[in-house]
Amino acid sequence: MSYSVGQVSGFAGVTVRTLHHYDGIGLLVPSERSHAGHRRYTDADLDRLQQILFYRELGFPLEEIAALLDDPDVDPRAHLRRQHELLTARIDQLQKMAAAVEHAMEARKMGINLTPEEKFEVFGEFDPDQHEDEVRERWGGTDAYRESQRRTAAYTKEDWKRCAEEFGAIHQRMADLMAAGTAADSEAAMDTAEEHRRFISDSYYDCSHEMHSGLGEMYVADARFTATYEKIRPGLAVYLRDAILANAARHAG
Repeated sequence: MSYSVGQVSGFAGVTVRTLHHYDGIGLLVPSERSHAGHRRYTDADLDRLQQILFYRELGFPLEEIAALLDDPDVDPRAHLRRQHELLTARIDQLQKMAAAVEHAMEARKMGINLTPEEKFEVFGEFDPDQHEDEVRERWGGTDAYRESQRRTAAYTKEDWKRCAEEFGAIHQRMADLMAAGTAADSEAAMDTAEEHRRFISDSYYDCSHEMHSGLGEMYVADARFTATYEKIRPGLAVYLRDAILANAARHAG
């Protein structure tokens, strides 16, 4: 069974031009050609296209996707596992964004007007007002969103500042451990990672060790989060991720 470029375009929701481009750069070369020389895609080609689109959604550049998919040492199932982990981390990220947006909505209802300086202090470079509709549409029905909404609905400016200060202090303690040469899987680093997880659970939503591991992976996979931690100390994103994973393994054991 094979499919025309038009059929594949309809299946996958991508343009014919995109498929032609993938063919031209060798990322997705159709396995068959018709007698007239037209592209024909097999089920195996569709599987590869699905992998490409997953990685594209996660922000990977085409060159890196090609290298990943063409690596003979990587089992196809490993791609699915990795994508599941990254997507889980993306969900966690958006749930945190949802909590921030919900606060902005509640703040307006309650007459709490954050100044630009206060908004930057609380949310960093992320402006919740720009993503309010998208987050509510995509994640408004999740348990974590509802839990965050319930917890943060009554937060005042002082509450948000306190959260920012406490979370920042945890990050600084982790950075200090790294600077001292303490191993990421040491008791001290794992204890700080556990403190990090409990802060999220206490302040926003119930964060299991599995969800926390997804967040750790996101800190490394998402350039925006990596940059945030790199500003605290170069290499902190990876160190924090490793401490989180070690802590999760400790509790699983």
